[in-house]
Amino acid sequence: MRKPFMAGNWKMYKTIDEAVALVEQLKGPLSEIDSVTSGVCPPFVAIPAVREVLRGTNIKVGAQNMFWEDEGAYTGEVSPVMLKGIADMVIIGHSERRQYFGETDETVNKKLKAALKHGLLPIVAVGESLEQNEAGETESWVSGQVRAAFDGISAEQARGVVVAYEPIWAIGTGRAATPEQANSIIGGVVRATLADLYGDDVAQAMIIQYGGSIKPSNVRELMEQPEIDGGLVGGASLKAEDFIELVRVTAEVKG
Repeated sequence: MRKPFMAGNWKMYKTIDEAVALVEQLKGPLSEIDSVTSGVCPPFVAIPAVREVLRGTNIKVGAQNMFWEDEGAYTGEVSPVMLKGIADMVIIGHSERRQYFGETDETVNKKLKAALKHGLLPIVAVGESLEQNEAGETESWVSGQVRAAFDGISAEQARGVVVAYEPIWAIGTGRAATPEQANSIIGGVVRATLADLYGDDVAQAMIIQYGGSIKPSNVRELMEQPEIDGGLVGGASLKAEDFIELVRVTAEVKG
């Protein structure tokens, strides 16, 4: 039985004070929900302060990105070594990193290997654009992203990776994939590709989230789908009452 995982990606929102205020609101209610793993990914500058507030709770703290080298002359970058001790997890390959900052399948693979090397839980994001979706290229594109990300990753390592399927056309647009569409791609493409790489036992054990305009009004229908194991949440994770509701409903639906 896969334990659902709801992670908030705060993107470039929240000052340190605002971040602390938000997790102070989240801490009590989320700590009481054991059947769902929950976590937040603040901006880099707020991670230590958020970690301090959440210390001793079951709520994970993550980064939104990282570099693949341990150290070096890489101005402006943050290494996995720097994240150890203050972060539990890291998002890798988010579509906004691919779109605006030159992230490629190759760099996603390097970052995944580095995260695993240093004991960080990776959330690897994959997803297609609207043009690719409308051209019928979703399956080949998403499967290709999964294969490239996991190149050189063993089956045992793969068990410790979370995948987030995020159709790019649904991120921040208010336009979510239908629950049936999301379930079909997660099960029929992402999990099927992982099964081809590692066997069905490994694929069935891996957590695959949906991301893309998840909100209180659609979370129940999404979580009722058997292949969807939680969410990578953008805007709705910036409001305490919304994120708490997402986790609460997920716990209710997934049991």
